[in-house]
Order: sequence, then C-alpha cells, then structure tokens
Amino acid sequence: MILQRLSLINYKNIPAAELEFSPKINCFIGRNGVGKTNVLDAIYFLSFCHSANNPNDSQVIRHGQDFFVLEGTYSDDLSIYCGMKRGTKKHFKRNKKEYKRLSEHIGLIPVVVVAPSDTLLIEGGSEERRRLMDMVISQYERGYIESMNRYNKALQQRNAMLKAEEEPDAEVLALFEEQMAAEGENIYRHRKAFVEELVPIFQRIYETISGNREQVSLNYISHCQRGPLLEVIQRDRHKDRAVGYSLHGVHRDDLEIMLEGHQMKREGSQGQNKTFVIALKLAQFDFLKRTNSQTTPLLLLDDIFDKLDAGRVEQIVKLVAGDDYGQIFITDTNRDHLDQILSASSHDYKIFHVEGGNIE
Repeated sequence: MILQRLSLINYKNIPAAELEFSPKINCFIGRNGVGKTNVLDAIYFLSFCHSANNPNDSQVIRHGQDFFVLEGTYSDDLSIYCGMKRGTKKHFKRNKKEYKRLSEHIGLIPVVVVAPSDTLLIEGGSEERRRLMDMVISQYERGYIESMNRYNKALQQRNAMLKAEEEPDAEVLALFEEQMAAEGENIYRHRKAFVEELVPIFQRIYETISGNREQVSLNYISHCQRGPLLEVIQRDRHKDRAVGYSLHGVHRDDLEIMLEGHQMKREGSQGQNKTFVIALKLAQFDFLKRTNSQTTPLLLLDDIFDKLDAGRVEQIVKLVAGDDYGQIFITDTNRDHLDQILSASSHDYKIFHVEGGNIE
C-alpha cells in the first residue's frame, strides 16, 4: 500500500497542508512540539478511524476551530475521507461512500507505528500488551473486533450484576458467563496463534539490532490455559461477587517480557527497552505483510533513535532502508540520523521541514 497524497485541515496544530509523498522514504524534520508527530497521527487515523494519542475525536480539532478534515489518496485508486464538526459524529468514507460500520475499514490499510510511548509495553500494565495483540490481529482477522465487542459487552453486564447491592440472578449471570467463555476462547485462539508465529521473527530482528548481545523472550499468559474458560470464570464466582468485578477471562491476558530469563521491566536498560520495542514492532510489520493479503503495511517511525547507541541505530537503518520494507514515514529532530538512512538507501525520498504546524 502506498499513500500518494494527504490533505489535512485543522488537524491538531496543522491549519492546512497538501502533501505529496515519495513511495519509499518520507522524512519530517523539526524541533519537538512543532507538529511532526501530528502528520503521522493523521496517517494512523485514516487506517484505524481514530487518533493514536487522543481517545476523544473532538480533541484532534485545532484549537479555536469547529471542524477537521483528513483525506488520503492511496495506490489502486483508493481514497479515504474523514471529516467531523465539533459536537457531531465523524464521517468516514471510502471512495466517497460512507461506511455503515467503521470496523469494516480496519485492515484495509495496514499500519505499524513505532513511537516513544511504546515503552509502556514494557513499563505499563497488561492492558498495553493486550492492545498490541488486538491491534495487529484486527488488521487481518475480520471478525476479531466483533468478537472483542461481544466479549466486552458481556463482561460489562456481568460486572454490573456483580457490583449491584441485590443478589444477582444466577441464570442471567450464567448467560453472560457463557458468552464471555465462547468469545473469550475464540479471542484466545487468535492471540495464541499470533504470538507463536510472531516470537521467532521478533527474536531474529532483536538479535540483528543488538548484535546478538542479549537474549529476549515473549510468553503469552491467559486464564484459558487453566482449562475450559467457562469453568475458570464460574469457579470463583463468589470471589468476583465480593470484589464486584470479574477476576478471570481474556481481559486479564498478558505478555511476559523477558531479558536473559529475567523480567525486562526490572533488568532492561533504556537502550535495551527501546531495542525490544522496535524489534517487536518490526516483527509486527513482517507478520502483517505476510498475513494481510500480501499488502505491505505503511511504517511510521516517530523519533525512534533517541537513547540508542550508534551500533543499534546503524542496524535499524539497514533494516528499514532495505527492500523488505515499503513506504516509510520518519520523524526526527536530528538531521544526521535521516542523512544516515538516506545514504544507506538507493530509493526515492522526500524531506519535509515542519515548524509551528506549517509543513514545507
């Protein structure tokens, strides 16, 4: 997939921009806070129907303005439009035809993002690591989002009954538990298959970037591994009632991140943590490239070189500048990093200078 042109109006701090991109490498240079990341976020929005950083759509509208518009023109005569007026719902269109359900769009334009906030995958709670699995799987497995939605709805209804003052109706509670178990085991199967296929790719990329200096591992942990999920959920119903929420289910799944057999959260340096995240995201890229109808994802690299030694930067540059990767969008404050990437590649490129929301 190639993003040929991007139009932005009132998106975050960008008043208006019409950008034409290189089919290979696109670099955005500027100081922190000038709007480089906002361009990448707009590209992400057109793939996932929401911002990567702002859960509320109205928060992406530029201050003092009443609307925003994004429009992307892609290869294969594909056009994606999103517009929203403050206080109303957004309109999302594919080739001028509005979607009935936004879930129908997810996966059409696969995207992999590497950003500074990705260190939360190591330092943050389990919800960050579940979100990682769900974001990738939803881009190639069409029914996954619907399964997640049904599971979460049954979970919310069960939790509401558990925290109510009156004793919950056992038969109604059992209905929600059965739906949680059915959808949960489906979600578990997809997550398990994804992790099993991802891990060897991830380890190979990590070894390349680190120069084989350390060993890492990634282990999937789920309550589904304890037996039939319905039995696991119902086994401790009295405990759930006491605390007022569901203690068991795929909403508690996690990925165990290890460095040399120890918890990376405790043992990893800043450089090792960043190497881990970059290797994991590049493994996602490889995975999606092979599973998403052979569509090469867009790769968004947001300020990824900070806190990495020169050797690791060099290895990342060699990887992303090679023929295995498609169209790349890179932000950095350091022109030297970008010059290093461009000199390592024989491909076409464009450089954009960003200042105060203006892009040249």
